Amino acid sequence: MKWSRPIKPIRKHFNRVGSAMVEMAVCFPVFLLILMGIIEFGRAMSVNQMLNSSARIGCRSATLDGSSNSSVTNVVPQHVANTLGCQQSNVTVAITTTSSQNGSILSDVSSAKTGDLIDLDVSVLFSELVRQTLYRICPHSRRVLNATRIERRPPRELTRG
Repeated sequence: MKWSRPIKPIRKHFNRVGSAMVEMAVCFPVFLLILMGIIEFGRAMSVNQMLNSSARIGCRSATLDGSSNSSVTNVVPQHVANTLGCQQSNVTVAITTTSSQNGSILSDVSSAKTGDLIDLDVSVLFSELVRQTLYRICPHSRRVLNATRIERRPPRELTRG
């Protein structure tokens, strides 16, 4: 019996550089799309928290004695402009004061009594918040909205103990 070496298949050497470039051309845009989505989602969460903070500050100023709707609508856009870097004219503030006794809507925050509810809605133009070139090419007219409700309570008496 004769022993022979196994025959090796003849391999032709192909250049694989072109296939790596095609794989990169297909996968890289998908990767960038996912990455930009993660960044935009994080920015949206940040803006939501900043608007919530502005609405909370507005409700706090609305519960102070001597406050009015005009004083609250001046405080909130200033805070939004300072935190988000947008113009005050693009911030919309809507205040609704509801009486706790009969459920009627009051005309001004100054007429609120103890136990009345103060709703404050803060909204900003979405196109004002997004600074990327892509969104400047195709502007959006949606609004980002955040609302806070607070109850007016009597001031606490200080006790020394």
